[in-house]
Amino acid sequence: MPTTNDQRSAVFKLMIYVIGFLLFCEWLLPLGSITETKNVTIFFIYATFCFFISFIQVPWYLSMPLKLLGLAFILDGLYIAETIFSRNWFSVLYDQIIFNIQVIQSQEWWQMTPLFRSLLFLILLWLMSYLLFYWIVVANRMFVFVLLTLIYVTVVDTFTVYDGKWAIIRTFVLAMAALGVTSFHKEMDKESISLGGFKKGHLWVLPLLAIILFSTVAAYASPKLSPQWPDPVPFIQSAAEGAGPGGGGVVQKVGYGENDSRLGGSFIQDDTRVFTAMADGERYWRIESKDTYTGKGWEDTLEDPVQTVSPDNIPFRTFTDEVEVEEQQSLIELTSEADFRKLVYPYGTTSLDSYPEDYRLQIHENTGEMDTLKGDSPAKLNRYVINYDFPSFEYDQLRESSTEDPEEIKENYLQLPDSLPGRVRNLASQIIEDEDNRYDKAKAVESYFSSNGFEYSTTDVPVPDENEDYVNQFLFESQIGYCDNFSTSMVVMLRSEGIPARWVKGFTGGERIDTTDVTYNDELQNKYEITSGNAHSWVEVYFPDVGWVPFEPTKGFTNNADFYTDIDTEDSDSAASGSDTETPEDNMGNPQQMEEQEAASDSESINIDSEQSYVWVYVLAAFLLLALLVLYVTRYKWISAFLIRRYRKNEDEETFEKAYQYLLKVLDHKGFKRKPEQTLRDYAFVVDRHFQSNDMRRLTNNYERVLYRNESRRSHWPKVTELWENLIKKALS
Repeated sequence: MPTTNDQRSAVFKLMIYVIGFLLFCEWLLPLGSITETKNVTIFFIYATFCFFISFIQVPWYLSMPLKLLGLAFILDGLYIAETIFSRNWFSVLYDQIIFNIQVIQSQEWWQMTPLFRSLLFLILLWLMSYLLFYWIVVANRMFVFVLLTLIYVTVVDTFTVYDGKWAIIRTFVLAMAALGVTSFHKEMDKESISLGGFKKGHLWVLPLLAIILFSTVAAYASPKLSPQWPDPVPFIQSAAEGAGPGGGGVVQKVGYGENDSRLGGSFIQDDTRVFTAMADGERYWRIESKDTYTGKGWEDTLEDPVQTVSPDNIPFRTFTDEVEVEEQQSLIELTSEADFRKLVYPYGTTSLDSYPEDYRLQIHENTGEMDTLKGDSPAKLNRYVINYDFPSFEYDQLRESSTEDPEEIKENYLQLPDSLPGRVRNLASQIIEDEDNRYDKAKAVESYFSSNGFEYSTTDVPVPDENEDYVNQFLFESQIGYCDNFSTSMVVMLRSEGIPARWVKGFTGGERIDTTDVTYNDELQNKYEITSGNAHSWVEVYFPDVGWVPFEPTKGFTNNADFYTDIDTEDSDSAASGSDTETPEDNMGNPQQMEEQEAASDSESINIDSEQSYVWVYVLAAFLLLALLVLYVTRYKWISAFLIRRYRKNEDEETFEKAYQYLLKVLDHKGFKRKPEQTLRDYAFVVDRHFQSNDMRRLTNNYERVLYRNESRRSHWPKVTELWENLIKKALS
């Protein structure tokens, strides 16, 4: 027959375990919002099943088959069409596991199949059901789990699209209930109250519910500060969500991504190498353009038409046959860190060489985005040689170009949101008012940012408020940002003046690391290393007689396009092949190079002082951490020394009770844990047996006289103090 204590303990354990399970559900709820997980309800059902099996403490030789059987039924219902537990069923499961193990070994995590990901998650739920049972019920560490749940919910609410407003309230209510039940359980154990006392359970249930209700309402209704930092979600979405193939691959710090619907915010520079390029000079490596500005970012509404072609003949062109070109070749080699399945290419690309025969290109004719396919599936093209006609744009041809744009161009590339503030249009009008042709107007806007207080930075970049325009904020308020801010602002201002322009994405030229003799054209070429930090955006402006011409408004960067003046002299040929003196390649910028140049212009003495300051900060921080660690490790010794001096001066019963309770805490810390069913006298006997004395029993006898008989022990205070000090010193020695 179970004893009253056993019944009481089982009831409280069930209550605490149910609350713990509900807290665990708060960990699962965000899955539907922040991941691609479907059928989340299935995982809730399996978690409930595992938690129930763990609570009733079914023997392991029964619980393991039961949980494994439940796991198999879920996988069968979601993914496997074969008859469950048939030979073909096991064959499918085996093939899935072997394939995913190979994927993990090759570190291509995004290739893992949904079945295998679900299998891993179900196993995690299995393990968590046991670990939480031990943590909450056996180890009685409910407070730690409550704290972790609160941290988890707040972090997910802050850094993802999940709205955790009500989740935080639910977690708070459950936490209060859990801590209240736990405290009440301890009090009942301490006072040995039986289950019969539950006849008046409302005497403790109602106050607990009242406290929870009052605390929740007060916390909800209390005034709260407005957000002190910009919302990080838009930055995370724009800088990371699109990273990898199809926008759903490996999340990177910075780099090429597809989702540009919400621009703004700072990012962390990432020097991970993405690809290397062999070329005659630095090139902008294009990937795609976007056409629709929303007031917050860019969207692509011109994905069609799309055509699938052989890499032997690439029909996409950004300029007309009127442009002078020079035939060149480049070798591109993508690293394992490059997760996008798209072609990176220079202006004028005509075809590819040295690529696998089963690869094709799917070209979006308006945007220039070229998806790489193996058969009919997206696949990464790791190495290829690009044949391209590198363009050179003649100044007079651009200045004399017609302004009669085709209707299709005007329809697609003059779009602006109705909410665009008027002062953006007014500023654009002021910038170009002295220019009489499209090229000089575009150059005026491009040059505006370099001499009007704008600053290039990847940190401390604000995110526009909900009703604030991205360009308006940058032009008139912050004047600090990186390529997206500069390029978007230039496109918007040009469009406001009737000049077709579009926003382009890709990579800058990177850093030259070598010069070598290449086999595909038997010439010397430079080798460039392009990192995630070289991801970049710039501007293309439309000229009816020329096509799309690249411009570079970002401060610290230089346009690598070739411009020339056609002079009718003997040297006209050489002039035609020369570079624009206004855009030297040596000044070609990227975030790292620009920041290094700015840093080099500072005073060396200031840098030295700054470095020394940081050294002292680190030393001081290390010293403080070490001091805190020493204080924590020796806390019982110095706290005891302080209390000994304090208790000697106070000769009252309350001080005696506090001193005795502190002694019990020290003994517990040193391994003398008092069992729930153990009386103070039995416990004192165990302690004295270890120390080979009778000090603890004598001290306990005095304590019981004060506690239960209300006897004053002031006349015995010196002896009692001596006993207490001796026991403290023995325990800490």
